[in-house]
Amino acid sequence: MSPLLEAEGLTLRFGALRALDGVSLALWPGEVVAVVGESGSGKSSLLRALSGLARPEAGRVLYRDAAGAACDVHALSEAERRRIARSDWGHVHQNPRDGLRMGVSAGANIGERLMAAGARHYGGIRAAAAEWMARVELDPARIDDLPRHFSGGMQQRLQIARCLVTRPRLVFMDEPTGGLDVSVQARLLDLIRALVEELGLAVLLVTHDIAAARLLAHRIVVMRQGRIVEEGLADRVLDDPQHPYTQLLVASVLAA
Repeated sequence: MSPLLEAEGLTLRFGALRALDGVSLALWPGEVVAVVGESGSGKSSLLRALSGLARPEAGRVLYRDAAGAACDVHALSEAERRRIARSDWGHVHQNPRDGLRMGVSAGANIGERLMAAGARHYGGIRAAAAEWMARVELDPARIDDLPRHFSGGMQQRLQIARCLVTRPRLVFMDEPTGGLDVSVQARLLDLIRALVEELGLAVLLVTHDIAAARLLAHRIVVMRQGRIVEEGLADRVLDDPQHPYTQLLVASVLAA
């Protein structure tokens, strides 16, 4: 088996700031990898480079499709990247408003992704939207409500339904529980974990939340100043951190 997504020597700078400094990373089918670190560590830049949203100055990102064919994400045309983003990938943003169309109904938000994948039967699209609302613990009776009438946690669950309705192979998650109340975070994490296991998704999770990383991830990557300073199985990294920076991160959670 080959990696689903593989980065080699990624370098990215913003002026004098080196956001990524020779970063290499592999993500395997069905694996959840959490990238953790403080603000400015480079984790969000890495997610953007891996998902094709930011072009690195050096290095490459390889993606392997269902047939095993590899392509360089940054060598694709914009149309080809959009096609992969619609069919093979999903993206869950920290702010659900970045992943939803606030001016159309909840059902239409979910249905739009199905239509982008080729679905055309209105009844089938609406039925799938209602089914996915139920799966993310939203009342299907609210299928015609606008997202702005939902709470923040409900908007995030709707974004997840929109993302997963086409059963992507790879999902990028950027602080999916950020800004939510602790009780809402816990329910959302349980929901994400259940769906990831059920669908066999590969997930690249960017988070500053060590508890979320422990709950969801098979493997943890720790970033500092644009570099990976430690990586390994989640329990090993969190229970026996080797790098001084990782030790500080874990200690800060224990002290909280």
